[in-house]
Amino acid sequence: MAQRCAHLVNEIQVHGVEHLRDAMQREQGILITPNHPGSADAYIMQHVADQVGQPFYFMAAWQLFDESKRLGRFVLRKHGVFSVDREGTDIRAFKQAVQILSDEPAPLVIFPEGEVYHVNDRLTPLREGAAAIALSAVRRGQRPLAIVPTAIKYQYLEDPRPELLKVMDELETKIFWRPQRHLDLAERIYRFAEGPLALKELEYLGSTSAGPLPDRVAALRDAVLSQWEEHYGQPKANATAPERIKALRHQIIKRIDAGGDGSDTAQHSNALDDVFFCVQLFSYPGDYVVQSPTIERIAETIDKFAEDVLGKSRTSVCAPRRVVASLGDPIAVDHSPDAAGSSDRKAVVSNLTRQLEERMQRLLDEMPPSPVSIAD
Repeated sequence: MAQRCAHLVNEIQVHGVEHLRDAMQREQGILITPNHPGSADAYIMQHVADQVGQPFYFMAAWQLFDESKRLGRFVLRKHGVFSVDREGTDIRAFKQAVQILSDEPAPLVIFPEGEVYHVNDRLTPLREGAAAIALSAVRRGQRPLAIVPTAIKYQYLEDPRPELLKVMDELETKIFWRPQRHLDLAERIYRFAEGPLALKELEYLGSTSAGPLPDRVAALRDAVLSQWEEHYGQPKANATAPERIKALRHQIIKRIDAGGDGSDTAQHSNALDDVFFCVQLFSYPGDYVVQSPTIERIAETIDKFAEDVLGKSRTSVCAPRRVVASLGDPIAVDHSPDAAGSSDRKAVVSNLTRQLEERMQRLLDEMPPSPVSIAD
């Protein structure tokens, strides 16, 4: 299997599959919403599909098709995958998703985080598209609909620290440091993080900052986003960082599509680079390792450093892993005309998204402990 070769996934455990089977027996529309901690997530959900004997549809970012060759795109479509432009208002993909939930017997899988942030234990704010699609399907269709919140977590089966230590040596050498082998891995991570962060603060802010690492990361991200929001348009009030990033990318791409002179092209390119940098910043909460220094959190952070600083592939894991996929109790979406067509539809979408976030995070929190302990 592809995930076993490329992602070192040696074992897959699926819990709560009876919730999905029960929903399927009721002949209702089914939306499955997993978190998105790694690049093997779609393969894991295909394994779940094999467990229930029913193929799934998948909504995927258009970049997946753009980066695939013709045969790859053909295989994706044959496996029920269709693309969505996450940066804009993709009416075609929205309508296709609604049609599947309204009419098709097969469930639809949407990753509502929208990005792979490589944060295995912590759910990032969900985008509201999944909830909006579900409510539209209920309003359009003649059958009830259930959302199955799902959690995916990767855990090491063998200790990856020997390889992680080598990567940390390489990272520290990259920024002209001697390898800090006298420190434990968690402390090395935070010591190393100070280096690239200080360089980026000098680049964008003109000076380094003081204070806790999470505050500095958030301040730098907000400063970069605010600079471009002043040029391309302000975000909505109380928007989360992912919402601001999405809105800003949409405005930049809209300007690119409209055309312009060479200076405009260069500016748009710089803006997109900076927005991607903010995505990278958002994937480093700043307190992720110190809050709970598990081997998975340490490895995730080092792997992200290797990707961002050394340019290594994001699939460069260091030891065999298992994946636990946990499916929760379905959330019944009210298919009464009053609920589906509520005049305050935005509030209904927000409330459903918040309920989904709570269920998915609870599933992550209830996962079995990792086989490898940092104290081993």
